[in-house]
Amino acid sequence: MTPPKPPFEGACLCGAVRVRVTAPPLLTLACHCRDCQKLTASAYSLTTMFPMDGFFLTGEVIRGGLCSHGRRHFFCKSCLNFIFSEITGADQRVNLRTSVLENAAAFTPFVELMTEDKMPWAQVPAAFSFARFPQTAEDLQALMDAYAKQ
Repeated sequence: MTPPKPPFEGACLCGAVRVRVTAPPLLTLACHCRDCQKLTASAYSLTTMFPMDGFFLTGEVIRGGLCSHGRRHFFCKSCLNFIFSEITGADQRVNLRTSVLENAAAFTPFVELMTEDKMPWAQVPAAFSFARFPQTAEDLQALMDAYAKQ
C-alpha cells in the first residue's frame, strides 16, 4: 500500500465547505468507538491525519458532536457533513474525515482504534489494531513513522 501524494481536494456533501491539503498524510485510521459510530451513522469513522500547516478550508463550519475529552468536531454549517476534528495536545495536526476527500478510496486505514467497541462483522485491512488507543505520544509517533515508511 503506497500512500497517495498531495495535493488533495475535497468537499462536504453540499459543496459549501471545501478542503485542500498540500502535505502528505501522517496516518490513516479507522475508529470503532461508539461515539464515531453514532457521529457517522456507520460501523466506524475513517480519518486521515494531516499536519495542520498543510490543511486549508473554505466555507463555514460549526462545532458539533461530542466535544469533550479534548476533542472538537467540525461540521459544514449548511449540510452538517462531518468534516474534521481537532484533538487537544495535537495542535499541529488535523483529523480530516477521509470520506470528504475526492480520492478517499486511496486512503486505506493503516491503524484501527477502539476495537473493543467494534461491530463483529466490520472488517478493516489495518496493519495495526488497538483495543483502545496507543498508550503514549511515542507509540503514536512510531505508528506515523511506520506509515511514512510504507
